[in-house]
Amino acid sequence: MQRIIDAARATPKGAKKDTAAAMPKGYCPPAVEAAWYDWWESSGFFKPDMDSGKPSFVIVIPPPNVTGTLHLGHALTNAIQDTIVRWRRMSGYNTLWVPGTDHAGIATQTVVEKKLQRERGISRHDLGRERFLEEVYKWVDEYGGRICGQLRRIGSSVDWDRQVFTMDGSRSEAVLEAFVRMYDQGKIYRDNRLVNWCCTLKTAVSDIEVDYIDVPTRTLMSVPGYKDPVEFGVLQSFAYPLADGAEGEVVVATTRIETMLGDTAVAIHPDDARYAHLHGKHVVHPVNGRKIPIVCDAELVDMSFGTGCVKITPAHDPNDFATGKRHGLEFINVFDDDGRINANGGPFEGQRRFEARRTVTEFLKEKGLFRGTEPNPMRLGLCSRSKDVIEPMLKPQWWVDCKQMAADGCAAVRDGRMKILPKEFEATWFRWLENIRDWCVSRQLWWGHRIPAYYCQLDGDASLPGTTTEDMSRWVVGRSPEEARRRAEEKFPGREVTLLQDEDVLDTWFSSGLFPFSVFCWPNNTADLAKFFPTSLLETGHDILFFWVARMVMMSMALTGEVPFKEVYLHSMVRDAHGRKMSKSLGNVIDPIHVIEGISLEGLHETLEGGNLDQKEIKRAREGQKADFPDGIEECGTDALRFALCSYTSQARDINLDIKRVVAYRHWCNKLWNAIKFAMLNLDEAFSPKLPAELPVAELSAPCRWIISRLNAAVRATAEAMEGYDFSGATTAIYSFWQYEVCDVFIELMKPVMARGSEAEKDATRNALWLCLDRGLRLLHPFMPFVTEELWQRLPQPRGAPAPPSVMLAEYPAPADGWDAPALEADMAYALDVVGKVRGLRADYNLAAKQRPQLFIACSDPRRRAVLAGLAGEVATLGSCSAAECLAEGAAAPASCGVKICDEATTVYLLLQGVLDPKLELGKLEKKKADIEGKREALAKKMAMPSYAEKTPAKMKEADQSTLEKLAAELSAAEAAMEGFRNMIA
Repeated sequence: MQRIIDAARATPKGAKKDTAAAMPKGYCPPAVEAAWYDWWESSGFFKPDMDSGKPSFVIVIPPPNVTGTLHLGHALTNAIQDTIVRWRRMSGYNTLWVPGTDHAGIATQTVVEKKLQRERGISRHDLGRERFLEEVYKWVDEYGGRICGQLRRIGSSVDWDRQVFTMDGSRSEAVLEAFVRMYDQGKIYRDNRLVNWCCTLKTAVSDIEVDYIDVPTRTLMSVPGYKDPVEFGVLQSFAYPLADGAEGEVVVATTRIETMLGDTAVAIHPDDARYAHLHGKHVVHPVNGRKIPIVCDAELVDMSFGTGCVKITPAHDPNDFATGKRHGLEFINVFDDDGRINANGGPFEGQRRFEARRTVTEFLKEKGLFRGTEPNPMRLGLCSRSKDVIEPMLKPQWWVDCKQMAADGCAAVRDGRMKILPKEFEATWFRWLENIRDWCVSRQLWWGHRIPAYYCQLDGDASLPGTTTEDMSRWVVGRSPEEARRRAEEKFPGREVTLLQDEDVLDTWFSSGLFPFSVFCWPNNTADLAKFFPTSLLETGHDILFFWVARMVMMSMALTGEVPFKEVYLHSMVRDAHGRKMSKSLGNVIDPIHVIEGISLEGLHETLEGGNLDQKEIKRAREGQKADFPDGIEECGTDALRFALCSYTSQARDINLDIKRVVAYRHWCNKLWNAIKFAMLNLDEAFSPKLPAELPVAELSAPCRWIISRLNAAVRATAEAMEGYDFSGATTAIYSFWQYEVCDVFIELMKPVMARGSEAEKDATRNALWLCLDRGLRLLHPFMPFVTEELWQRLPQPRGAPAPPSVMLAEYPAPADGWDAPALEADMAYALDVVGKVRGLRADYNLAAKQRPQLFIACSDPRRRAVLAGLAGEVATLGSCSAAECLAEGAAAPASCGVKICDEATTVYLLLQGVLDPKLELGKLEKKKADIEGKREALAKKMAMPSYAEKTPAKMKEADQSTLEKLAAELSAAEAAMEGFRNMIA
């Protein structure tokens, strides 16, 4: 086999593989997949024709992050996309699929920082911004190329000449233009608002980068940077004394008692009679002695919850922030960027936030103000990158006003300019966009598009952005420092201006939101932009419908006036065979190359060592790998992986991927291989297939007419499924045609024809076979590009008609007029049911393949009898019988026959005289019967014991009952067979 692989790989890069040699004995994925992709690419098959009059079909790849290698989720996305693109290309469209990668700001920076710390013991701050970015670009060069290699292995037919990177020159120009335009339109503004703050990474993070976990009760959890676990899931109560010498107190409760340092009010419900006397009053803050107001707020306060009093920390809680805005409260931030208490925390300054949780509690106890602790279920947000607890923090940041853009996005779906499929996701779309909040686009990172905003220091003053001295009216934006200076001079005429560019970078989703048009070099009016935008389809996972899809739609409509794509198709999420989310620490994240090439368990273990997992996570992941893949992963090949992934898309919102299913499709590829190999033995060099239009279908034999009709049905079912993006339905239709109709039936039926038929019969059968193979491979090609190209290239082509150079350029099959034979299909379906009963009868008597008894068929229905008589030869062939005879009405079958009833009208008989020794078989069955009876009696005795009903688990009872029923069925079958042999002896 290695010789075959080496020979295939010896094909010069970009040259067409030689398929003239004899076919290898079996299907070998490495040999089959070698050379084809390079030939497709070098031949320009992936490129669109700029002068074509064909309708365009355009998609852009959801750009994978340059943070490592692709996983099976990416493989699913690309398998579906490539299937669609190849199908559209074969269906007469001028196709373009644009590849690219995403710089993935926070993800990439985090990975590179961990790498530097692990390998060199340094941080980015030790290197400085410029040298750190050099390290990131090294990472991008290494992993960006690795990702492109994986896309090639998966067979993605992208136009590599149009490959982009979200940080390349043209995309960076688009980002600058978009920011400046949206700022000038009033859609981007600067404000001091709450963000999701990661204290470990010291940056704001997007909502998608926050993982929420439910904490049902008092729980100790590890938090990055803390030696001891931190307690969550508790509600702590404390009292605020009334101010101005009034007697009494107000008791409040919180899950984050350290934030009380920033409390600026206590809220009560205006209708709560218990606190009517407190309207307009104040309480005293026990730490700093400030008087803070008691405010009435019906929107925030639930009178029935707790004491009905709520502490208000506007700078550290979203609900409190809104309350603070409503009541004009003071906003006091008590944390530094790393999560330590700042000067606003008074005596607690310098303490880390969860240390302050303990010391503030002790302080309140000492003051006699602590009122107790009780378990409290809560939802905790964790940074997906660092696993640190997210802290809501008040920060001056850049924001996008999304309200009008979101309304435009809703209108585009409602008026049909853009479709969302499956349609059920429309409700999610409307729910998110109708409740949208403004989008924070500032990130406190070094890796990414630096924000093109400049702070103006005037006349040498010392005000600084991001500090309490910042004046938000001092900002200008510009596509370049020169443009920013011109704008500053216009804004502050006659003033001495010093420009300070914002140190922050833009959220990665900002550049990703421009992707459908930035790939065509917007804002420049390029030929690509004019011809290929808006695109035809976006295909991606449903998990980023809001985070990416909505932002692309909003930004496209705001900047180009167009929806970015006409349709959105959302696929399911890939989970492991147990339904668990793919996680590196679980060891269930699978590189598609490991499925394609196979990998040992030891090899899987080695992949963990090269990542960023700590030793504890590596140990857990190794255990997970050993449990799921004790023998490693078998070599499956690209085609089997793609077909399996597409076949899984019938599942609802999650795909529980079992590698065993991929392995099964790899074996099915071998079935295809053998079918073509058999065909090549019968399609000799002298054979020239007829064009389909020249084939006299109506004059062909019943098997030939039947298989062509079934081909037409498969073509129709596949076309309908593909139009509806029902890839599971398409794979089922194609698989069923090849497996159950071509291989299991037609190839078996043609064997006697090719052995004993006339030349005319042989020629007609060859043409029917060729038609099925040619059209069947075309149907299958979008899903299995490599094996179909390898096999299709070996098929002879009609003379006198130019053949396309590749199956990927061949016309995708469409239903043909005159090929449907519904009556014949119904007749064959009935005959195949009878064949199934014949095979069952053979199994009853344990007949070997070489034992071919004569078959007799008795049928009381004249119509069915005529059908079976006409197809008797086919029934005999498929039932492995020497011959088949339909008995005349009322005629009896010969003695010494095995019997099986098919239905109310039909019974089949196998003549076993001379095939089996009835006495010998009867003796075997008597022993078998005794063995079955012994097992049944023992089990029945066990189940009848008094203790069985009381002590036996329900699952064991169910299993025992199932075994009992199975033994009864086996006993009945044995007795029936014995009766048959007794009749033969008599």
